[in-house]
Order: sequence, then C-alpha cells, then structure tokens
Amino acid sequence: MHLAEKAGLWTDDRRTAAREAERRIQAGELSVVRLSFADQHGILRGKTLTAGEISAAMKSGVGFTSTMLLKDTAHRTVFPVWGAGGAFGASEWEGAADVMMLPDPSTFRVLPWAPHTGWMLCDIVFADGRPMPLSTRQVYRQALASLGDAGYSFFAGLEVEFHLFKLEKTSLGLHDAAQPGLPGEPPQVSLLNQGYQYLTESRYDEMDPILEILRTNIEGLALPLRSLEVEFGPSQVEFTFRAGTGLEPADAMVLFRSALKQVAQRNGYHATFMCRPKLANVMSSGWHLHQSLKDKAGNNAFADPKQPLSAVGMHWMAGLLEHARAAAAFSTPTLNGYKRYRPFSLAPDRAIWGRDNRGVMVRLLGAPGDPATHLENRVGEPAANPYLYMASQVVSGLDGLKRKADPGPSADAPYEAKAPLLPKQLDEALAALREDKVFRTGFGDFFVDYYLTLKQAEIDRFNSEVTDWEQREYFSTF
Repeated sequence: MHLAEKAGLWTDDRRTAAREAERRIQAGELSVVRLSFADQHGILRGKTLTAGEISAAMKSGVGFTSTMLLKDTAHRTVFPVWGAGGAFGASEWEGAADVMMLPDPSTFRVLPWAPHTGWMLCDIVFADGRPMPLSTRQVYRQALASLGDAGYSFFAGLEVEFHLFKLEKTSLGLHDAAQPGLPGEPPQVSLLNQGYQYLTESRYDEMDPILEILRTNIEGLALPLRSLEVEFGPSQVEFTFRAGTGLEPADAMVLFRSALKQVAQRNGYHATFMCRPKLANVMSSGWHLHQSLKDKAGNNAFADPKQPLSAVGMHWMAGLLEHARAAAAFSTPTLNGYKRYRPFSLAPDRAIWGRDNRGVMVRLLGAPGDPATHLENRVGEPAANPYLYMASQVVSGLDGLKRKADPGPSADAPYEAKAPLLPKQLDEALAALREDKVFRTGFGDFFVDYYLTLKQAEIDRFNSEVTDWEQREYFSTF
C-alpha cells in the first residue's frame, strides 16, 4: 500500500482527480507544480516539484520537517525539538523528524500569473499514514464529520476586507535579513486612494488598474468571486465570494490570500490582511462569515415559511453567541485583531444578534419563506486561519443545536444591550478557550493545549518588547 492508501485518502474520487491532474499537467506543458499545505496560522507553505515527480507524490507524499508546525507568526519555534520525545513526548516528534504532505488532486490549478506552474493543496499525515493532529484542515474536516452525523452540511460565503498599497521600498539590505522571533522591517508603502468615501465610483476607478489584474487572476483560479468594493478607509478593499459547502470556502480563502499577495507583489503593490495596520487614518479590516446549514435533502435548514429564522437556525446562533469568547481565539488569533472590537464602529464589541443590524456580532439576513436565509458572523479578522475559524463556528453552532439553546431577543441597540463582551485582548480569548469544554471536546485537548501554548508564546514575546508608546511616555519624563 502506498501512503495515500494507508491514510485512507485514496478514494475513487481522488483517483479520478489524480488522473485528471496528470492529464492537465502533461497537456499544459507545465514545468513545476507547487505543493502547499496550510500551516497553523493558515499561511501556505510547501515545496515545488518538477512536473514529472507529481504522479509519485500524489501517492507517496512529500516530507517536510515537523518543526514547521511548531512555530509562531515570526517563525520562532515555540516547542522543544531535541529532547527525548521531542515536542510532545512521542518518538515521531523527536529530532525534527519528517511528516508528510499528500497532494489533494481535486484542488489542482494552473497559476495564471505563473503559467508554467501548477498548484495543489495538501493534507498532512504522519509517515505511516496516521492523521496529523496539528493539521488545521483535518481539525475542520473532523468538525464537518460531526456535523454530518447530525444530518447537516456547512454552507459558508466569504466577505473579506484587506488593504492594498503601492509598494515604494522593500527592506532587503544585508542588515534586514531578520531572524526567528525578530522579523525584518515591513515595506514602505503609499496609498492608492484617500479614504472615507465608501463605495465611491471615482475612488474605485483610481484602483481599477491593479484591481483588474487581481480580479483576472483570482477568477483564473476558478475561485467563486462575486464582487469587488472600495471600503471605508484609505486603500481598503473588500472582495466577496459565493457560498460553498464544507472544505470549499476554507480552501478558497487560503488560496485567495496567498494568490492576492503574490499577484500584488509581482505588480509593484503590497496587499495585507493585517487587521489594523499602523498607518495614519486607516480603518480596521474584518472578515464576515456568512453561514447556514443544508439538510440531507440539500435544503436550507435555516429557512422557515413562517419565521425569519428556523428553530435550527436559532439554536445554531445561540451556540455561536454562547461560545463567542472562546471562539475569538480562532476568529481573531492575532494581538492586532482585538483593536477592531470597538463600540460604535461597525464592528461588534459584545456577543449579541440582531436583524440586519451592522452593530451586532451575528446579523440575521432573511425573511419568512426566503430560501437564502442565513447568518452573518461579523466577528472575524481577515488574518484568521480559515479552517479554525470555520471549525469554531461548527463546534459552537452544533453545541447550540444539540442543546436546543435560545439566543435570547435581538438587540435594537447592540452597543447598549446587556450581553457578554467580546475579549479585549488575545489573552482573554485564550483564557476563555482554556475553560471551554465544548471546544476541548470538538477540537480535542491535544490541539487546544497546543494552540494555547503557540499563541501564548506570541503574547509573551510581545510583552517583552519596549513599545513606541513606552518610549514616548517615559524616556524623557523619568
């Protein structure tokens, strides 16, 4: 048996997709194929193989060091590597041993901006085919399986804000090399338009040359792009995508972010999904996750002929609200992202819902008899790992569904209503996650404890830095 068979991934659908990928590689005269996996932060990593090696790789996988799964956002290895048992006291983690990425041929694409290059997303497994517990795509797949056991599938659409700047200067001198835990200086950028003219056509036209390049490449990847909009702040843009089922929207998000940054860079621009860049007058960016459930017949389980939201939808929403503080560790995983949770800012600051109200955390969109009825969770930041963000929704909502939980009344004045406040900082979210039994069951203690350690290391590193504010506040005064 080859590795894909041992891992239980060599299904009939996968074999058919593999043959089609091989045909397209040969017909397209591709020279290389990039094999990518989403790491713990949702950032694509991987290796590039020559086209002739891909057939074997789809069956036998490609190795990479397990330490790639042990790093924080500055590439600093957080867990021990060289002691007995490595990071987690087991032989497979000792000595930076290899784990394997297995290409998923159903994700095969040719990169429009690099037409000699193919691309495939990979699953991560141990060398003997066992599932990798730190694979965030696997965590999401397990959550989807639990939802399937309850008779439903997850249907989600993406509404993603980001900033797009003109790239003026990169920091690539010899002294800018940086090192793990100490990133180099960010690039110097300038605006593409002035802000606070939301949806103004003239502002969109100022950005149209690069937006058209981005649109062409995103659609060339067969991603389900719906719209492009100029957002509220300077150089801020929003892309929205049609809804998809299961893994589809999460896979689309990781590819979209990576593709957008690459195409922008090649054309002299810098795209960032950082929530709130430290630039004058910028607005925070959010990632709103539109969601509903499909029943076994493929019907929208949130739609109701007499009510704006079905009982299934109400119970699901109650779960989202009750676990919002713990889920914030996944929907808003960076220290920077918590600067967005502000009252009277079109961003939520507490766990509450409303009907078509942009101040709430969860917005109900629909009406009696509307087959498109769904919920919009406005809590996320665009830097979130898509697999963990969506898994957090499934785990939270499924708990509400199982308990037939009540979300309470809608909020007409969301910033004044009594409701649990969202975390003000990442450490508050981690504290809530640490105690949340539903997440420990849904994600597993092993993954939750791993994630807590990973994110706490970022907080500790941040707290050890002397900030610009401290320097201004104290250096002269004292």
